[in-house]
Amino acid sequence: MAKQKMSILDFRKYKEEGRKFSYVTAYDYTMASIINDSDVEVILVGDSLAMIMLGKHTTVGVTLDDMIHHIKPVVLGAPDTFVIGDMPFGSYNVSPEQAIASANRMLMETNCDCVKLEGGVNMAPTIERMVKAGIPVMGHIGLTPQTTTSLGGFKVQGGTPEGALKLIQDAKAIEAAGAFSIVVECVPSVVAAALTKALTIPVLGIGAGPDVDCQVLVTQDLLNMYGDFKPKFVKHFANIRKAMVDGLNLFHEETLTGAFPTPEYSFNKKVEIPKE
Repeated sequence: MAKQKMSILDFRKYKEEGRKFSYVTAYDYTMASIINDSDVEVILVGDSLAMIMLGKHTTVGVTLDDMIHHIKPVVLGAPDTFVIGDMPFGSYNVSPEQAIASANRMLMETNCDCVKLEGGVNMAPTIERMVKAGIPVMGHIGLTPQTTTSLGGFKVQGGTPEGALKLIQDAKAIEAAGAFSIVVECVPSVVAAALTKALTIPVLGIGAGPDVDCQVLVTQDLLNMYGDFKPKFVKHFANIRKAMVDGLNLFHEETLTGAFPTPEYSFNKKVEIPKE
């Protein structure tokens, strides 16, 4: 039996009911279809595809066309899962008009369920304009990968009283602007808990401790597909990289020894080969 796909209204309903949910990433049809077969409710097609799929060092440099290209197959592969399209750097920070135009393209060309963008108080006016234009928006504060350089690199945010206050102000501004939910990344657990209590919209935490409304992880991280790279907040729930390497090595070995293919994996119809 297929799972029931979440709606925008379910996000607030889940929070009101105290019902937890989970949220992972996908960038292609195959991974999306696997997640669709799981109990996970939400998929983000994140601009993290820059590093995971394209080998870049940061998320900056991924274009709106890149995002649309990857969101389309994910939507097709996960019809029973809520799919978020991540707005890349440069597609929304010029003006509200640019943000609306970019989001319109993303929603119309991919049929994803909402868009996500980074920024707090500074982006609230843009989010408000987008929501008034009929665009469902998910916010993102804390560690914002598109602007890590200005934040001093990939590090915990909100670790001082001033920083914690700024995060709360950012979150409340995004909520007031009409965002239906907010991602909070790499913040102390106590700060994330305070944010979750202060907001009526759900807080979706990645590296934000146990007291948020939803837990978020990159799929390749939680399945240990990277090898040695492991952020502090990532738990490995499976060891897929090793299983894949073992399978590839076994294929290689059986190719060299002739153990594969056996008749079972061959077409054995007798065909008379004409003489030349």
